[in-house]
Amino acid sequence: MSPFDSLSLKVHKDAVAGWVLSFQAHPRSKSDLGNGQFYGFHGSRSSQFPSKDNAIFIQNGSHLASTYCALAILKIVGYNLSNIDSASMLTSMRSLQQSDGSFMPIHIGAERDLRFLYCAAAICFMLNNWNGMDREKAKEYILNCQSYDGGFGLTPGSESHGGAAYCAIASLRLMGFIGDDCLSNASALSSKANIQSLLDWSLQRQVADGGIQGRPNKASDTCYAFWIGATMGTLGANKFIDERGLRSFLLTCQSEYGGFGKFPKELPDLYHSYYGLAAFSILGEAGLKPLCLELGLTEGAATGL
Repeated sequence: MSPFDSLSLKVHKDAVAGWVLSFQAHPRSKSDLGNGQFYGFHGSRSSQFPSKDNAIFIQNGSHLASTYCALAILKIVGYNLSNIDSASMLTSMRSLQQSDGSFMPIHIGAERDLRFLYCAAAICFMLNNWNGMDREKAKEYILNCQSYDGGFGLTPGSESHGGAAYCAIASLRLMGFIGDDCLSNASALSSKANIQSLLDWSLQRQVADGGIQGRPNKASDTCYAFWIGATMGTLGANKFIDERGLRSFLLTCQSEYGGFGKFPKELPDLYHSYYGLAAFSILGEAGLKPLCLELGLTEGAATGL
């Protein structure tokens, strides 16, 4: 019997959707769309500051990562995204894309790397509207992030990293530059990413304890079973993973209190619990739904079915 066979959870979906929607930033008028601000979702109440006079939320601290998470949550609970003011969101999101194709996550200035480019690609994909970004520029930035060793860094010239590899390949997939099982489909390599070199680098991330590390000389970590596993899955290379070894490692990270920790015998947290379950889904564990790998959601949530 799978340890997930009896897993059940009840969520008040309308309440969740209403709470998430309360974090969306809205322009006061169409003319505000040219002011350089991004009208996406805030991550929490702490970035929504009311005015002293009438308690109307006026400070816009919306963020690309928060917007990706908000839309993903709404899809999970079955909310119809066509009800969202996506035009303002996507129009203003273009101002976050930089001349090199990368994205800042917030309009007031911040770091820019593959994480936020991925968020932008996922937002456009979920809204089925690519007006929020220049895909060709984004593709060039991604390709510039591939390193000499085959992996991807978060920025051009930086150290290869499992999370960056996922952001790169998932973004290329969402943007339509690589298709299903691109290892066996030569035409899919039009992105000019060195897929074989990336596969070699990714395979070296599974180490002796069966777990997967995010970078060379680092310990195995629950979440990288998803970041690397999903990257290989998107490439059509799941068969190269030592599934028995990875499953054994993940189970050592499962806490007696419930959930998963980062490492064996560590206390569980929500982040690693989610990606632990996601990794088990990639492994085909009974009782878990299959994933849309490039969005990190179940296929049912991703397609709305």
